[in-house]
Amino acid sequence: MLLFEGISLKHYVQERLLFDIELLQIHDKQRIGLVGRNGSGKTTLLNIIQGEIYLDEGKVNLFTSIKLVPQFKNINICKSGGEITQSYLQSAFNESPGLLLLDEPTTHLDYEHIVWLENNLHDFPGALLIVSHDRAFLDQVCTEIWEIEDATITVYKGNYSEYANQKTLERKQHQVAFEKYEKEKQKIEEAIRKKEEKAQRATKKPKNLSASDARQKGAKPYYANKQKKLSKTVSAFETKLEQLKEVKKPRELPPIKMNVINEHAINNKIIIRGEEVFGKMGKNLLWNPFNFYVRSGEKIAVIGSNGTGKTTLLKKIIDEGQGITISPAVKIGYFSQHITILKEQKSILENIQLSSKQNETMIRTVLARMHFWEDDVYKKVAVLSGGEKVKVALAKLFLSEVNLLVLDEPTNFLDIESLEALETLIKSYNGTIIFVTHDRMFIKNVATKVLEIENREVTVFDGTYEAYEERVKPEKKDINEDKLLLIEIKISDVLARLSLEPSKELDAEFQRLLNEKRKLIDHQS
Repeated sequence: MLLFEGISLKHYVQERLLFDIELLQIHDKQRIGLVGRNGSGKTTLLNIIQGEIYLDEGKVNLFTSIKLVPQFKNINICKSGGEITQSYLQSAFNESPGLLLLDEPTTHLDYEHIVWLENNLHDFPGALLIVSHDRAFLDQVCTEIWEIEDATITVYKGNYSEYANQKTLERKQHQVAFEKYEKEKQKIEEAIRKKEEKAQRATKKPKNLSASDARQKGAKPYYANKQKKLSKTVSAFETKLEQLKEVKKPRELPPIKMNVINEHAINNKIIIRGEEVFGKMGKNLLWNPFNFYVRSGEKIAVIGSNGTGKTTLLKKIIDEGQGITISPAVKIGYFSQHITILKEQKSILENIQLSSKQNETMIRTVLARMHFWEDDVYKKVAVLSGGEKVKVALAKLFLSEVNLLVLDEPTNFLDIESLEALETLIKSYNGTIIFVTHDRMFIKNVATKVLEIENREVTVFDGTYEAYEERVKPEKKDINEDKLLLIEIKISDVLARLSLEPSKELDAEFQRLLNEKRKLIDHQS
C-alpha cells in the first residue's frame, strides 16, 4: 500500500539546489534508513514529507497519518536528555501513525534504551523513515538505505552493513573505470602525437625520391596530399578523444603519520595509574573504589548507562583527582560537546595552526580526512554547521601538542561518513585516547580496552569490545536471535512488495530468506 508519493521534487536553500528527485515513494511496512553528509538535506526532507516545508517545485501526496520525532526537542530542566527523547518516542508509538519519521532518535539514549527503541520499532506496524548516524541501530532496524547525494536519492536494499558493502564495491568499480578511461585516453593521445609527428616529417622531401621523380610526381601535391590524409586521421582521433566519456579520478586519502609529543619517552609505558578511585556526585556514590592503569597508545572506551558517572570519571582523570597519578610526560587534550576551543572569526586552517606545530601539508591531510577539501580550509568557523564545528574541533585536538585525548561523546552530530573518518584518525593516532560514546559500532571499531560502569561497579577489560561482550557479558547478545529478527523484518518487507508488484526476483528473494530463517531456527534448537 502506497503511503507517500513525491513527484518531480525540487527544493532550493538560497541558490543551492538541495533536491532534484523525479519520484519518491514510501510503502507500508518499509524500514528505511536515510543517510548522507551533514548539510545534504536529511532533516529538510523529513519536514517536506511531513508538510512543514513547502517545495519550490513538484507535488506530494500523503495517504496515511504521519508523525515526526524531531532531532532537537523542547528542553525540560527536570528531565535528562535521554528521558526527554524517550518520552517523545513513547508518545509517537502511542499515536500509532501509518508513517513514522525519526530524526536522530538514539541521541542521548544509552545502550539499554537504544535496545528498547529497537524492540519497539520491530513491533511497529507502520512504515519507518529514520535519519541516524548510529550504524548498529540502522543494521538492527532497517531493510533498505536511502542515500542523499548530489541532490538525488539512491536506494540500496539491505541494512547499513549491506549498504556499506555495496558502496565499497562501487568505489572499486569506479577505480577500475577510471584506470580504463586513463588507459584509453593515453592510447588516443599517443596516436595523435605520432600522427602529428608524421605530418611534420611529411613536409620534408622523401630521401629515396630523385629529382626527376619529384618533377614527374609533383613534390608539392605529394606533400599536400600526405599532410591532408594525416590531418584527417588526427582530426578523427581528436573527435574520438572528445567523445570519450570522462571518468573522474576517485579521491585518494593519503596515509597519516602525525608526530605525537614525547612519543618515544612514553612509548608502551604505563602513563596513568588509578588506585582505589571512587566516584561521588554530592552525597551520591557513583561507583565503588577500583583500580586501573592506562598504557600509552591504548584506545579506551568508557561505557555505561546514563547517570552512571562516565563524564565524572573523565574529569577526574583530567584533573588528576584523588587516587590518580599521571606521568609528567603526558599532555592532555579534552573534547566536550560544548566546543569552546574554536575561534569563531578565524578560518578552519587558522584555528588549527594556533595550537599545532604540524606543517600545513599534514594539517590539510587531516582536514581532508574530515572532508574539508582544498579552499574549504579558508572558511570561517562562524559559518559552519554544528556537525562541521565538531569535526574542526576534533581535527584541532588531533593536531595539537598533546599525546592523550579525552573525548566526551565525540560522535554526536557527526554524519556517518565523518564517523568513519574519525575512526580512521583514531586508528592512525599514535597517542592515547579515552572516550565516552553510546555508538556501539564506533566502540567495536576502535576500542582496545573497555571500562564499564554498572551498578556502582567498574569493570576493566583489557581487550576489544567484542571480546568483552563474549567473555564478560555473553548474555547481552545472542547473535542468532538478532539475525533471526533481521531476517523476519526482511521477510515482511519482501511480502509487502510482493503484494504490490509480484515478480520472480522478489519471490526468489522471499524463498531464500525463508530457507535462511529455517537454518537459524534449526541451529538454535
